[in-house]
Amino acid sequence: MIYFLYGVDDYRSKKKLEEIIDGYKKVHKSGLNLVYINAENTDYKEFSSSLNTISMFAEKKLVVIRNIFDSKKFQEDFLENIKKLEELKDIIVVYEAGDPDKRTKLFKALEKQTKSQEFEKLSPLTLRKWIAVEFANRKVNIGSSAIDLLANYVGPDLWRLSNEIEKLANYKKTIERQDIEFLIKPNTENEIFKTIDAFASKNKKLALDLLHKHLDDGEAPLYLLTMIAYQFRNLLIIKENPRGSGLHPFVVQKSEYLCRQFSFEQIKKIYLKIFQIDLDIKVGKIEPETALDLLLAEI
Repeated sequence: MIYFLYGVDDYRSKKKLEEIIDGYKKVHKSGLNLVYINAENTDYKEFSSSLNTISMFAEKKLVVIRNIFDSKKFQEDFLENIKKLEELKDIIVVYEAGDPDKRTKLFKALEKQTKSQEFEKLSPLTLRKWIAVEFANRKVNIGSSAIDLLANYVGPDLWRLSNEIEKLANYKKTIERQDIEFLIKPNTENEIFKTIDAFASKNKKLALDLLHKHLDDGEAPLYLLTMIAYQFRNLLIIKENPRGSGLHPFVVQKSEYLCRQFSFEQIKKIYLKIFQIDLDIKVGKIEPETALDLLLAEI
């Protein structure tokens, strides 16, 4: 039997892998037949040998293979034997932390012939439900507005979110918005999005205040410019081709409102202006903070 776990949300994929391993250990308590293979520095013969070794306890084996997409030779050998491997009583877990190349023959075979599960980034609604469950598991009360604020501050990074939830749970047993504001540092990308949103809503004073808060917090002007460029690049892609943008649905959903506030030509003009300002800063024609003020004044 083969399981195939993969996807950009490697927090949940890792939790699923741990769940399989824990379930195996409960039944096979010796743990002697739990094998980890790194395909990047292990050849297929060694992997095959670990499967063929006779267990002194007659236990079913569990073999976890990582980085299989980083070794072309291992891929080829695995693909050649995939039908035989699927018929074994032993359990093989192919684990990929991230998105593998879906064009490869191995990916297509794993997806079609094994028990595969993809872990995508959670949608905004599902993310909020996930946060609520995590707090409930820790017996901590939190209102919907505090959940919304935490989701906006951190975004869909479940590794960071789990750490922040743990920190909040240790702080007190009823979490409110002011607790989030006091303990959690907002994700710069999300805050830059709010800054652009403020400009799109014609609230330039708020946008400039938000921008200078970043600068006062010690964030580098060129980094902020890069984040603004990233947001407008996404808007340009979505505006040009909403359905075939290739961006993650979470990014598209979050950006739809802003897309409606600008025409395609306006977004293109702003995007080109960002690159001109970046060049002017790097050749010393303008001070970085002044350049940011002028850019946002023109949006």
